[in-house]
Amino acid sequence: MAYPGRRPDNWDIQEDSNCNGIWGVDPKDGIPYEKKFCEGSQPRGIILLGDSAGAHFHISPEWITASQMSLKSFIDLPVALTNELDWPQLSGVTGFLDSISGIKENSVYLRLRKRNHCNHRDYQNISRNGGSSQNLEKFLETLSRNQLLDHPAIVIYAMIGNDVCNGKVDPVPGMTTPEKLYSSIMQTLKYLNSHLPNGSHVILYGLPDGTFLWDNLHNRYYPLGQLNKDVTYAHFYSFLNCLQVSPCRSWMSSNKTLRTLTSERAKQLSNTLKKIAASQKFTNFDLLYVDFDFQEVTEEWRKQGGQPWQLIEPVDGFHPNEVASQLLADRFWKKVQLQWPQVLGKENPFNSQIEQVFGDQGGH
Repeated sequence: MAYPGRRPDNWDIQEDSNCNGIWGVDPKDGIPYEKKFCEGSQPRGIILLGDSAGAHFHISPEWITASQMSLKSFIDLPVALTNELDWPQLSGVTGFLDSISGIKENSVYLRLRKRNHCNHRDYQNISRNGGSSQNLEKFLETLSRNQLLDHPAIVIYAMIGNDVCNGKVDPVPGMTTPEKLYSSIMQTLKYLNSHLPNGSHVILYGLPDGTFLWDNLHNRYYPLGQLNKDVTYAHFYSFLNCLQVSPCRSWMSSNKTLRTLTSERAKQLSNTLKKIAASQKFTNFDLLYVDFDFQEVTEEWRKQGGQPWQLIEPVDGFHPNEVASQLLADRFWKKVQLQWPQVLGKENPFNSQIEQVFGDQGGH
């Protein structure tokens, strides 16, 4: 009965029933700290329903780049393998650790926590490699929210690739159709409506235009080819396609027609999500839609002096990397703050007092 996101049991006088590091009674006036600091502050959690991009799939370039290899570079390998090469603790939505690459973590969760310290530890990353609208029901049940006992949640639905991506020789028949997407999304939303506390928010993310990958990477040297200048990403993509293990044959391909076709289908699916958000109403949450606009993120990165290819994971040549995840989190936050500030809840005026009494609230 003690877990993040629940409403406090008897104002957490005796113990920290919601794991946010705030409990006990103020000896000065006898008021429970949870009541004093959190009552009426509109606490909420963040939940991501995603795929490998949401789980932050990452293979370290040091593992395959001769010039960067050392014993130290393989320290994280055992942990990475047991986590299927996912690093949700560094993702743009639920990240809470500062990166080893020196990037200051500023995920959606950490921003929510900074806005209201009563949100401490209330995050769930329900993402899976290969996740799509068509298989989400298999792992959606791991969502932890009790309608009667818990605070509301912000749920981000971000299946950004696998509805149009697969490794088949002819990838087109395996793509999700708008009709199939509509049907599965409606099922997902009905499930959420029966599990989320009243006052929650669900945000549907559109799909990106993945022609970005080939356009920016195909003539660059892949990490394995940097030493002798002999392997480009075009070679790497065709190698994966030959072995039929490409995460996205339809965009990671020299076939321009196929890349264009894939982007058209992705746009159709995004439009379907947009229509659902505009037309459907649910009792326990409001439904919103956000474009996955990688173009805007690229422009932002250019302004900071970066190049577009630096936003993609170098080893798989497909997933957004940590920098891209942080830029996407930033864009998402600014957009929601501007258009739907009610989603984020109020800023808690007691944050500094919570810090004084509880420090880092037990950390993560």
